Order: sequence, then structure tokens, then C-alpha cells
Amino acid sequence: MRETTVNDAPPHDQAASAGSNARPVPFRGGGFAPQPRKGVGLVVFVALIALAEWGTRTGFITNLTLPRPSDVLITLGELWDSGLLMKHLQPSLTRLAVGAALGVAVGIWVGILIGLFSYVRAGLVPLVAALFPIPKIALLPLFVIWFGIDEGSKYALIAFGTFTPTVVATYGAVDNVDRGLIRMGQSFGLSWASIVRKIVLPGAMPGILSGLRVSLAIAIILLVAAEMLGAEYGIGAYILEAGSLYDLERLFAGVVILSLLGVIVSAVITRIEKRLLRWRG
Repeated sequence: MRETTVNDAPPHDQAASAGSNARPVPFRGGGFAPQPRKGVGLVVFVALIALAEWGTRTGFITNLTLPRPSDVLITLGELWDSGLLMKHLQPSLTRLAVGAALGVAVGIWVGILIGLFSYVRAGLVPLVAALFPIPKIALLPLFVIWFGIDEGSKYALIAFGTFTPTVVATYGAVDNVDRGLIRMGQSFGLSWASIVRKIVLPGAMPGILSGLRVSLAIAIILLVAAEMLGAEYGIGAYILEAGSLYDLERLFAGVVILSLLGVIVSAVITRIEKRLLRWRG
């Protein structure tokens, strides 16, 4: 009598045998389940700084194009010791906070209205599409005429610059909410307001927060542009003065401050995401 082998076994037995010996294939990209890799970003950053320091000290990189990172660090220390850092940073943070808060708040509100109401969408989407590609920096002279050369024009420029990308991101996020969840809420007899509050807004929140990252980055860029016109103090005014004197150490010190500001803003949004999006698991 012939012995039964794996090849002679029924198909379902072969599948079970193969399944028991199979190993799971990891998803290499990690996009669906990102794992924290602590210290990797810091290592990359330190490596780039060390490379720049080595290049400027050995002459491979001329000091006319890139200052030594150690000299920039010394300049930052002098700024702190002299008190000029806070004199420039405080008005910049105030302008950024007020302008971005106005633009983001109005942008989210308008974006939600566009996502929920057809008539609002038909009326405002063409207007937003016409305003979005306009370079906001080009409108700074117009804002100066309207609001004066003081703080009003700076707030208006930052608010307008953050408004349009926030609107686009918000109504796009509302549009991407799973319609199956909305129909489920309707089948359970939820009111329109309850569906918006419990399904639409939580479902749109990831897209809104992603758009907020872009909007705040634009706000920092416009902050520098606004402070280069008619501002005595501010990071933008500091960079403009350093550039006019071709003082690369001071210029790069201002750039470092802006970079740190961007990192802090990104970290704050990450904390907000972790708090508001805990339901995603």
C-alpha cells in the first residue's frame, strides 16, 4: 500500500500545511502602523551640522557662502545675553499667534460650511479657487494701504495667507468622511446636528490637522515677509538687517530661530493630534 505524501494529500490539507509553515511578510513601508524611532532625526541633524562645521573649517566650503555652525551658535548666545533675542522674538510670536489664529479659525469655519451646504459650496469654492494661487506676499503693499504700516497690515497678511489653505484642507477633509458612517447614523435616527458633531467633524479632523501644518508653515513665511516692511523688531526685521550688512552669522542665526519655531509648531500640532485622534487607536 502506497504511503500518502504531502503532494498526494487533498488540496485543503496542502493549504493547511503551507499555512502552518508560512511566515508573515512585514509591511516594509510602515505607513499603516508607523513605529517611533527615537533619536534618528537628531542623529541626521547632528551629522549635517558636523559636516558643515568640517567643511567650513577645512576650506572645502567657503565662509562667504556658509558660516561656521559654531559661529552661528556663538551669535545666538550673544543675542540671548544682550536681551535682543526676546526683543525680536516677542513681537514675532504675537504677530504669528494673532494672524494665524484669525486665519485658521475663519478658514475652518468656512471650510465646514462649504463641506456641509451645497449653496455655500457653489458660491464660495470659485472664490477660494481664485484667491488661492495669488502670491500673498504680493498683496502686502495693498494691505499696508488698507490697514496702515503698523501691526494691522501684518496681522491681515498672515491671516489671509493661512485662510485659503485652511479652507481647502477643511472642506476636502469633510468631503472625505466615510459616507457609510453617515448613512449608519441616519439609520439609527440621529439628527443632522448629531451626525455633524459625532461623525463628520471627528472624521474630518485628521485632514483638518494635516492642513493646519501647511497653513502654519505658510504663516511663518509670511511673518518674515511682513516684518521686512516697516518693523523695527521681529525675526524678519533682524534677518533683513543682517542681510543688508552681509553678516552671515546673524542671518543664519535668524534662520535657525525660524527653524526652531517651525519645529515647535509641528510638535504642538502632533500633541494635539494625539489628544484629539485617540479614537484611531
